[in-house]
Amino acid sequence: MKPVRALLALGVAAAVFGLAGCKKEPAPAPSANAPAAAPAGETADQFIARVNDEYKKMYPEMTAAQWLSSTYINDDSQLLSAKANERYLGQLNNWIEQSKKFEGQPMSPATARAIQLLKIGTAMPAPKDPAKLAELTQIATRMEGMYGSGSFCSGPGDTDCRQLGELEDVLRNSRDYNAQLDAWKGWHTISKPMRKDYTRFVELVNEGSRNLGYADTGELWRSGYDMSPAELSAETDRLWGQVKPLYEQLHCYTRSRLETKYGNDKGQVAGGLLPAHLLGNMWQQDWGNLWDVLAPYSEQQAGSLDINAALARQYQQALDAQQAKGGGEGASAAQQAQVEVDASLANAKRMTERAQDFYVSLGMPKLPDSYWAKTQFVKPRDRDVVCHASAWDMNMSGDVRTKMCIKPNEEDFTTIYHELGHVYYYLAYNKQPPLFQTGAHDGFHEAIGDTIVLAMTPKYLSSIGMVANPQQSQEALINAQMRMALAKVSFLPFGLMIDRWRWGVFDGSIKPDQYNKAWWELKAKYQGVAPVEARGEEFFDAGAKYHVPGNTPYTRYFLSHVLQFQFYKALCDAAGYKGPLYECSFYGNKAAGAKFEAMLSKGASQPWQQTMKELTGGEKMDASAVLEYFAPLQTWLKQQNEGKSCGWQASAAGAAAPVSPAAKPAAKSEAPAKPAKG
Repeated sequence: MKPVRALLALGVAAAVFGLAGCKKEPAPAPSANAPAAAPAGETADQFIARVNDEYKKMYPEMTAAQWLSSTYINDDSQLLSAKANERYLGQLNNWIEQSKKFEGQPMSPATARAIQLLKIGTAMPAPKDPAKLAELTQIATRMEGMYGSGSFCSGPGDTDCRQLGELEDVLRNSRDYNAQLDAWKGWHTISKPMRKDYTRFVELVNEGSRNLGYADTGELWRSGYDMSPAELSAETDRLWGQVKPLYEQLHCYTRSRLETKYGNDKGQVAGGLLPAHLLGNMWQQDWGNLWDVLAPYSEQQAGSLDINAALARQYQQALDAQQAKGGGEGASAAQQAQVEVDASLANAKRMTERAQDFYVSLGMPKLPDSYWAKTQFVKPRDRDVVCHASAWDMNMSGDVRTKMCIKPNEEDFTTIYHELGHVYYYLAYNKQPPLFQTGAHDGFHEAIGDTIVLAMTPKYLSSIGMVANPQQSQEALINAQMRMALAKVSFLPFGLMIDRWRWGVFDGSIKPDQYNKAWWELKAKYQGVAPVEARGEEFFDAGAKYHVPGNTPYTRYFLSHVLQFQFYKALCDAAGYKGPLYECSFYGNKAAGAKFEAMLSKGASQPWQQTMKELTGGEKMDASAVLEYFAPLQTWLKQQNEGKSCGWQASAAGAAAPVSPAAKPAAKSEAPAKPAKG
């Protein structure tokens, strides 16, 4: 999965319940420290009705400013975005202040829920002081701009500059140890200037959180799950405990393959940790790009699952068609470059149409014409943009979009299916009052599209021409399971550690002068990965992951990786499927689609436990479906790892000191000396 992909950016992107855009008002908002007077005699129910009306009216201007700042990165768009956020957060503070007078008064259950959602509705709580509010929004916009325009320059005079997409291509395609290390280190230079801004950002949002009655911003974030913050922390620990043994087996197998590929001295880091730059992904969250290294069986034994090859052929067809129109011999360099952009755009739309077809096959509507006209499908040639994949609801009335820089590879192909999950969620709950227009909880929003990805079985992929006819063999089964595990299982600990780091940063247990040390301690503890060179406090490696400067809470992604398997199993049951869970695809099944859309339409109008029960029959998040799905692979991995010393020694990872040559791994993974609170 690609957590890269997400709701929106900027911290306000999650503002007001994780909606995929941020919002603002068309008319001048009241000043942040002077709440507008509420109408005399207004009841709580009338108050929420007014907030819903005002919120929906201001929303399009906020999302337009955010869209502009993400798709045209320059000083002007960042200024507009910052001011829009400033006005919105000031208005949000006003609403929250006004809501206090209704405490203890009679109101409908829906109104009581709406007021609670209002109070916890921003991931970026703002101080009441107008000057600090303005400072906060400027910092947030500046950090996102740094990320979106970040590039690594090398060569004579630092003239060879590469942005994230090009550096990711190196990790995806190169198996040259040093080239991968250079690309990985290069991207992590872009976040160094963020460190001072982020330190101040934490101070400001914590002040905003305390104004709302929370100890810190981490506690506020953990309050959005219809359970207490402490219960949420315990729940994520419980779920991780269920899936950790499966991850440890995958980690052990991967380490063995990397040692075979690069040698014992390079294939692992001290303590049995995996080298951060060798996992095919900038953040080690998705190991699917290592298929050439980690595939259990060759194509001759198990049949091809090479979606990349099919997508490359598809792109070549698009390029040939565009060449026939205006490229080829005699074309100028500018004309040829435009031909390539046109081919990329045509191919990206074709990939998106294929993803749309899955949702339509379930009985959901085709995407509106405005989606195809306004979406950013590919990276423009003429400007900096935020390529991080995201889905946007622009006006709560059907203007939906996605923003990507699509390339013809499997990672982006499945990301499109994921992002359209957000879009179809928006369209389904647009009938709800604005304050209920979000997921049952934020993990639900992230799980929708990935539930569809699970149904992209080899048989489905074969039916749409992406892979050859699947072979019915044990080798083919293990290959298919490994393909999915490299995306889903590899992600699980990463989904936990980012917010474990931020919870510690917010509550003060991780000090600013230990940001990088704590980051790598947690990556070692949960993921079992480490850098191969010193990463001292002159670095700010957390900022090289979009969701940190973008201030998007991350626990949602971990929860989604549990929920999607629960949803998948429930939809397979609704489709009447009988057989091994991992072979189920409900593509084309209207009964499953109707049950899915019914859940989506509820939005946040009721506690998530009730929404969960209506789809799955149970009220708890549970990872048993993950284990059921991957049971054949887990058995196979244990066989492959037999006799090996699995696990890793997290304390062997030194973020601020050079690592030693590979040591014998410990029998069990162990926690760092000072794990973040939570």
